[in-house]
Amino acid sequence: MKKTLTLAALLLGTTVMATAAQAETTAESGFVTKQAGQFLVRARVIDVDPQTSTSSVSVIGGKVNVTDQIAPEVDLSYFITNNIAVEAIAASTRHVASVTGSKLSAGKVNVGSVWVLPPTVTVQYHFMTQSRFSPYLGAGISVDWFYNSTPMSGLNRISFTNAVGPALQAGFDYALDGHWSLNADIKQIFINTTASVNSGFVKAKTALNPTVFGVGVGYRF
Repeated sequence: MKKTLTLAALLLGTTVMATAAQAETTAESGFVTKQAGQFLVRARVIDVDPQTSTSSVSVIGGKVNVTDQIAPEVDLSYFITNNIAVEAIAASTRHVASVTGSKLSAGKVNVGSVWVLPPTVTVQYHFMTQSRFSPYLGAGISVDWFYNSTPMSGLNRISFTNAVGPALQAGFDYALDGHWSLNADIKQIFINTTASVNSGFVKAKTALNPTVFGVGVGYRF
């Protein structure tokens, strides 16, 4: 969590400073500016870090914890205007859920693992589209499907409810030439899920609220 939050702070700080410094930047030569009708495909490496800020566990008590995961991600953006784009992402990550501070153990008790597929669509506003450095802000919705859940030894079943929630986004692109660019991006997704263990004997509710930080390359065409 600390790693992701530190990277997020650096990203947002860089975006703010660059926006202030280059607000009056005019078009540069040697690259294609962001324009209406363009597609932008990016390949990123992402770190998905569930915050689990609030949680409750029936019967045994305690707090829910969920591991972070690094994974590849692919996204596609389409520019409706020179400044406004719609982005859709595709990625899937595996996480391990555990409970700490329960009546069963003072330490950590692993309860199982699960894969999540979180299709997320955002509408973005891109600043300084005539410059090599072009930050953006976005907001949208995430639909999170949980699948292939596996209980830990001693448990016969674990399941997670699917979730829908809002997503906020900030990032920037840095153009390298006419088509290629570097990208850094952070999303904050707000979702809740309920985990049922041993056919509902124990239920754990948690606000997962994952922070997703990614870096990668993009190609505009």
